[in-house]
Amino acid sequence: MKHSVDVHVGKRIRHRRWMIGVTQQQLADKVGIKFQQIQKYETGMNRVSASRLWDIGHALDVPVNFFFEGLHENAMADVEGDILADKEALQLVRAYYSIPEAQRRQIFELARVLSNVA
Repeated sequence: MKHSVDVHVGKRIRHRRWMIGVTQQQLADKVGIKFQQIQKYETGMNRVSASRLWDIGHALDVPVNFFFEGLHENAMADVEGDILADKEALQLVRAYYSIPEAQRRQIFELARVLSNVA
């Protein structure tokens, strides 16, 4: 049975990887493992050891504590409604941050206004 902490850490690995545009194969190559192992980490099927998490953090350019951010005291609570679990949402966020800042602010204001209308 998956432990909710392992699932959370796996989601954080996947989110960071997607945000910087790295494939599972590229991450696996950087860490020195097979991409199937990255798949298992990202789904929480396999627990990530401390040393491996250190290597993954280095490969993704984040500190180890990044993978635990957002984890509540009640670690057994399932993380539901995680918008960044949706690949399309992550692609949208990545595209949004690739837009120059001045235009990004205008798009943000447009989205805010449209969401208030709905």
